[in-house]
Amino acid sequence: MTDTTGDGAEAPPKGERIAKRLARAGLCSRRDAERWIAEGRVAVDGVVLTSPAFNVDEGSIVMVDGKPLPDAAPTRLWRYHKPAGLVTSHRDEKGRATLFETLPAELGRVISVGRLDLTSEGLLLLTNDGALARRLELPAMGWIRRYKVRVNGYVDPVKLLPLERGPTIEGIKYGPIKVELERQQGANAWLTVSLTEGKNREIRRVFEHLGYAVNRLIRLSYGPFQLGSLAVGTVEEVPRKVLAEQLGDKAPTHAKAKPVAKRPTTPRAALPDHSTGKAKPKSRSSAPPSTRNRDADRRR
Repeated sequence: MTDTTGDGAEAPPKGERIAKRLARAGLCSRRDAERWIAEGRVAVDGVVLTSPAFNVDEGSIVMVDGKPLPDAAPTRLWRYHKPAGLVTSHRDEKGRATLFETLPAELGRVISVGRLDLTSEGLLLLTNDGALARRLELPAMGWIRRYKVRVNGYVDPVKLLPLERGPTIEGIKYGPIKVELERQQGANAWLTVSLTEGKNREIRRVFEHLGYAVNRLIRLSYGPFQLGSLAVGTVEEVPRKVLAEQLGDKAPTHAKAKPVAKRPTTPRAALPDHSTGKAKPKSRSSAPPSTRNRDADRRR
């Protein structure tokens, strides 16, 4: 029976979509859930579903392959230091290694907040809550994403000024981008780049438009969450209290989860030691410039 409002209009369906419920339980992505439903693997209250256009509530009995659906996992957020060479995807059509294949098994199924390109490095936030991921990606959050960027070429600071107004390149309008030239190092220059939007390959495309090829890109922060001294390939959970402080009344309210010990997931030469400003690369050419000390970085 369809509910209606007082003016005769249909009321919005109660509960949540079945695909979302399956994803919240940590079994699969929403896309996989829709495929499972099409294959007849999902039943609700004894009825096998044939369409993902179905809502369930807290009292619904959901079965997958004849087994009860586990309770929704507590909402959690992790900081991860992504090395270059890993794809930010659960599956890659080219068969390349994905970062999700390297994560500790006890994390369960997680998704990334935004993405980093194959060759990009640095801070990547991970969560088991798709709704939280989408919220943190919204430009309306106003969170600044800060990067260290190395480009090839001799940079003219005057060419960087128009980026603060938000450039339009090949019909694509980008938000304001603040760029500071840190140093010219031979044929390369190191820059600090700050933005709040982050379209697909935005930094690389903008600098290519200016005539500079990006040859290294490291994300240092995403809003209030900092890369800091987190070792390459290491994952570390953001404490529940910190997450609540940053999201305020929008913070998830699920029960507290068991901690996951931080551990490296893939070996790689370390990025700069922000406490000393000295890099620790395998070769001098790959070393990023000195940066402000760790405490100053955290205050930002």
